[in-house]
Amino acid sequence: MSYPKTKTELLDTINKTFTQLMVELKKVPDEAARTVCMDGHAKNTRMSAANLVAYLIGWGELVIKWHEKKQRGEQVDFPETGFKWNELGRLAQKFYRDYDCLSYQELLGRLADTKCRVIAIVEARSNKELFGQPWHGDWRLGRILHMNSSAPYKNARARLRKWNRSQT
Repeated sequence: MSYPKTKTELLDTINKTFTQLMVELKKVPDEAARTVCMDGHAKNTRMSAANLVAYLIGWGELVIKWHEKKQRGEQVDFPETGFKWNELGRLAQKFYRDYDCLSYQELLGRLADTKCRVIAIVEARSNKELFGQPWHGDWRLGRILHMNSSAPYKNARARLRKWNRSQT
Protein backbone atom coordinates (compact mmCIF):
# COMPACT_ATOMS: atom_id res chain seq x y z
CA MET A 1 0.00 0.00 0.00
CA SER A 2 1.34 3.42 -0.86
CA TYR A 3 0.74 6.28 1.51
CA PRO A 4 0.16 9.93 0.67
CA LYS A 5 3.30 12.00 1.02
CA THR A 6 1.85 15.48 0.57
CA LYS A 7 -1.14 17.44 1.78
CA THR A 8 -2.61 17.42 -1.72
CA GLU A 9 -2.24 13.64 -2.04
CA LEU A 10 -3.82 13.15 1.39
CA LEU A 11 -6.80 15.35 0.55
CA ASP A 12 -7.23 13.63 -2.81
CA THR A 13 -7.13 10.12 -1.37
CA ILE A 14 -9.52 10.93 1.49
CA ASN A 15 -12.02 12.52 -0.89
CA LYS A 16 -11.69 9.78 -3.53
CA THR A 17 -12.03 6.84 -1.14
CA PHE A 18 -14.90 8.52 0.72
CA THR A 19 -16.81 9.14 -2.51
CA GLN A 20 -16.31 5.52 -3.59
CA LEU A 21 -17.38 4.28 -0.17
CA MET A 22 -20.55 6.38 -0.20
CA VAL A 23 -21.58 4.83 -3.53
CA GLU A 24 -21.54 1.41 -1.87
CA LEU A 25 -23.14 2.60 1.36
CA LYS A 26 -26.05 4.14 -0.54
CA LYS A 27 -26.74 0.79 -2.21
CA VAL A 28 -27.61 -0.70 1.18
CA PRO A 29 -31.39 -0.48 1.71
CA ASP A 30 -32.38 1.03 5.06
CA GLU A 31 -34.23 -2.18 5.95
CA ALA A 32 -31.06 -4.25 5.41
CA ALA A 33 -28.61 -1.89 7.12
CA ARG A 34 -28.87 -3.63 10.50
CA THR A 35 -28.72 -7.17 9.15
CA VAL A 36 -25.69 -8.83 10.69
CA CYS A 37 -24.07 -10.24 7.59
CA MET A 38 -20.34 -9.44 7.42
CA ASP A 39 -17.27 -10.45 9.35
CA GLY A 40 -16.84 -8.08 12.28
CA HIS A 41 -13.80 -6.18 13.39
CA ALA A 42 -13.14 -8.58 16.27
CA LYS A 43 -12.23 -12.22 15.72
CA ASN A 44 -15.26 -14.51 15.43
CA THR A 45 -17.77 -11.65 15.34
CA ARG A 46 -20.26 -10.47 12.76
CA MET A 47 -21.50 -6.99 11.95
CA SER A 48 -24.04 -5.09 9.90
CA ALA A 49 -23.53 -2.29 7.41
CA ALA A 50 -24.70 0.10 10.15
CA ASN A 51 -22.00 -1.31 12.47
CA LEU A 52 -19.41 -0.77 9.74
CA VAL A 53 -20.43 2.88 9.43
CA ALA A 54 -20.37 3.25 13.24
CA TYR A 55 -16.82 1.86 13.24
CA LEU A 56 -15.71 4.42 10.66
CA ILE A 57 -17.35 7.24 12.60
CA GLY A 58 -15.79 6.01 15.84
CA TRP A 59 -12.26 6.00 14.47
CA GLY A 60 -12.75 9.30 12.67
CA GLU A 61 -14.04 11.01 15.79
CA LEU A 62 -11.29 9.41 17.85
CA VAL A 63 -8.54 10.82 15.65
CA ILE A 64 -10.27 14.23 15.79
CA LYS A 65 -10.29 13.94 19.60
CA TRP A 66 -6.57 13.07 19.61
CA HIS A 67 -5.84 16.10 17.46
CA GLU A 68 -7.93 18.48 19.57
CA LYS A 69 -6.35 17.25 22.82
CA LYS A 70 -2.83 17.59 21.43
CA GLN A 71 -3.69 21.11 20.20
CA ARG A 72 -4.66 22.02 23.78
CA GLY A 73 -1.49 20.41 25.14
CA GLU A 74 -3.44 17.70 26.95
CA GLN A 75 -2.39 14.08 27.45
CA VAL A 76 -3.90 11.68 24.89
CA ASP A 77 -4.81 8.14 25.88
CA PHE A 78 -3.94 6.09 22.80
CA PRO A 79 -5.95 4.50 21.38
CA GLU A 80 -8.73 5.49 23.81
CA THR A 81 -9.23 5.81 27.54
CA GLY A 82 -9.81 2.33 28.93
CA PHE A 83 -8.47 0.52 25.84
CA LYS A 84 -5.08 -0.83 24.86
CA TRP A 85 -3.82 -1.33 21.30
CA ASN A 86 -4.38 -5.08 21.66
CA GLU A 87 -8.07 -4.46 22.45
CA LEU A 88 -9.18 -2.93 19.16
CA GLY A 89 -11.88 -5.56 18.68
CA ARG A 90 -13.44 -4.50 21.98
CA LEU A 91 -13.13 -0.85 20.90
CA ALA A 92 -14.94 -1.69 17.64
CA GLN A 93 -17.77 -3.20 19.69
CA LYS A 94 -17.92 0.03 21.70
CA PHE A 95 -18.25 2.04 18.48
CA TYR A 96 -21.12 -0.20 17.34
CA ARG A 97 -22.93 0.49 20.63
CA ASP A 98 -22.12 4.22 20.68
CA TYR A 99 -24.00 4.85 17.45
CA ASP A 100 -26.66 2.16 17.67
CA CYS A 101 -29.34 4.76 18.43
CA LEU A 102 -28.89 6.46 15.05
CA SER A 103 -30.82 5.48 11.93
CA TYR A 104 -28.82 4.32 8.93
CA GLN A 105 -29.35 7.67 7.21
CA GLU A 106 -28.24 9.52 10.36
CA LEU A 107 -25.13 7.34 10.46
CA LEU A 108 -24.32 8.27 6.86
CA GLY A 109 -24.74 11.95 7.70
CA ARG A 110 -22.53 11.63 10.76
CA LEU A 111 -19.88 9.83 8.70
CA ALA A 112 -19.92 12.65 6.14
CA ASP A 113 -19.58 15.21 8.93
CA THR A 114 -16.67 13.32 10.48
CA LYS A 115 -14.92 13.15 7.11
CA CYS A 116 -15.38 16.93 6.69
CA ARG A 117 -13.83 17.53 10.10
CA VAL A 118 -10.82 15.38 9.18
CA ILE A 119 -10.49 17.31 5.92
CA ALA A 120 -10.54 20.56 7.90
CA ILE A 121 -7.62 19.32 10.02
CA VAL A 122 -5.65 18.51 6.87
CA GLU A 123 -6.48 21.81 5.20
CA ALA A 124 -5.37 23.77 8.27
CA ARG A 125 -1.92 22.17 8.28
CA SER A 126 1.15 22.62 6.10
CA ASN A 127 2.97 19.78 4.37
CA LYS A 128 5.66 20.07 7.06
CA GLU A 129 3.11 19.79 9.89
CA LEU A 130 1.48 16.79 8.22
CA PHE A 131 4.50 14.88 6.95
CA GLY A 132 7.72 16.58 8.00
CA GLN A 133 7.72 16.17 11.75
CA PRO A 134 6.72 13.57 14.32
CA TRP A 135 3.27 13.99 15.83
CA HIS A 136 3.07 10.93 18.10
CA GLY A 137 6.29 9.03 18.63
CA ASP A 138 7.71 8.52 15.15
CA TRP A 139 4.25 8.81 13.55
CA ARG A 140 3.47 11.78 11.33
CA LEU A 141 0.05 13.43 11.57
CA GLY A 142 -0.61 12.88 7.86
CA ARG A 143 -0.03 9.15 8.21
CA ILE A 144 -2.30 8.94 11.27
CA LEU A 145 -5.05 10.84 9.44
CA HIS A 146 -4.68 8.56 6.43
CA MET A 147 -4.80 5.42 8.55
CA ASN A 148 -8.01 6.60 10.20
CA SER A 149 -9.86 7.89 7.14
CA SER A 150 -9.00 6.85 3.60
CA ALA A 151 -7.43 3.48 4.51
CA PRO A 152 -10.48 2.23 6.45
CA TYR A 153 -12.81 3.77 3.84
CA LYS A 154 -11.10 1.62 1.22
CA ASN A 155 -11.36 -1.50 3.40
CA ALA A 156 -15.02 -0.81 4.19
CA ARG A 157 -15.82 -0.31 0.52
CA ALA A 158 -14.33 -3.73 -0.31
CA ARG A 159 -16.43 -5.39 2.41
CA LEU A 160 -19.58 -3.65 1.20
CA ARG A 161 -18.94 -4.42 -2.47
CA LYS A 162 -18.65 -8.10 -1.59
CA TRP A 163 -21.84 -7.97 0.45
CA ASN A 164 -23.75 -5.93 -2.15
CA ARG A 165 -22.76 -8.42 -4.88
CA SER A 166 -24.04 -11.30 -2.75
CA GLN A 167 -27.43 -9.58 -2.44
CA THR A 168 -28.15 -9.49 -6.19
